[in-house]
Amino acid sequence: MTTPVAAYAAPAAKAPLERTTIERREVGAYDVLIDIKFAGICHSDIHQVREGWGESIFPMVPGHEIAGVVSQVGPGVTRFAVGDRVGVGCMVDSCRTCEYCKAGLEQYCVEGAVMTYNAIGKDGQPTHGGYAQKIVVDENYVVRIPDGLALDKAAPLLCAGITTYSPLKHWNAGPGKKVAVVGMGGLGHLGVKIAHALGAEVTVLSQSLRKKDDGLKLGADHYHATSDPATFEQLAGSFDLILSTVSAPLDFGAYLGLLKTDGALVNVGAPEEPVSLNLFSLIGGRKTLAGSSIGGIRETQEMLDFCAEHGIGAEIELIAASEINEAYERVLASDVRYRFVIDTATI
Repeated sequence: MTTPVAAYAAPAAKAPLERTTIERREVGAYDVLIDIKFAGICHSDIHQVREGWGESIFPMVPGHEIAGVVSQVGPGVTRFAVGDRVGVGCMVDSCRTCEYCKAGLEQYCVEGAVMTYNAIGKDGQPTHGGYAQKIVVDENYVVRIPDGLALDKAAPLLCAGITTYSPLKHWNAGPGKKVAVVGMGGLGHLGVKIAHALGAEVTVLSQSLRKKDDGLKLGADHYHATSDPATFEQLAGSFDLILSTVSAPLDFGAYLGLLKTDGALVNVGAPEEPVSLNLFSLIGGRKTLAGSSIGGIRETQEMLDFCAEHGIGAEIELIAASEINEAYERVLASDVRYRFVIDTATI
């Protein structure tokens, strides 16, 4: 037996989102029913609603930054109880048997992780995300939100937080390391906070100095405008790690020039357009151009615990569900500081 749930969905590609009703599956033996309290709006929601990354599944209920409270558990559930504060990020299942799943890297599942929305679940049905009042998820893909984190400010951590935390940890950001964060948006502002808390010397590289005061307040030690050609001359060979959080194509050659020998430029933004690169930018300095996805379930929990310990939450603008379409336009115009979060009680 399925359960009808109020949600906001895009009925077709590029169509405005509208209020609707979806069906959530019956709570199975190892499932958790979550009353969603808050859902963040990620730029990737917009990419997928507008088919910027390829063909999508409609109608689509976006949302993979989900924070809520457990309202029911299946008889086999051991990790959670009714009343627990929990989160769901970008994936809700994976094969569980490949080398990556066994290593806690479910995001790199050989068979492909089942994403929280715009995917087909193991039951053959489309998955629907967090722009809704309830969701049913296998307990193995649910994480606990520590009491020290407010649910609304924690929601964006389930994508933006782990997307920046994972590469910062993997490439050893910490004391003695110089880290640059490209972009001061939904991902970038959390990258700054997390890199600072890890102990790195943090520089923001943004198109303009418009957000400089915010960047310094959030933990950046330096802030430079990439629209100024002098920035690339002044900072040449400066960084151990550059984390690019923007979804627009970059001149990767120019940014690779900012790395020290053996430095890494890690891209977590996903531009819709292809980019070009002169390989001499890599060869001359044994530099690395890399990509990073989200994190596995274990690392996502680690990230949440780290953020609670260091008092890190997203800087948010809380909106009603009726404002989602306006929020999408404002995200595209870079008019948000720094993450829209939907109060799902308004759906």
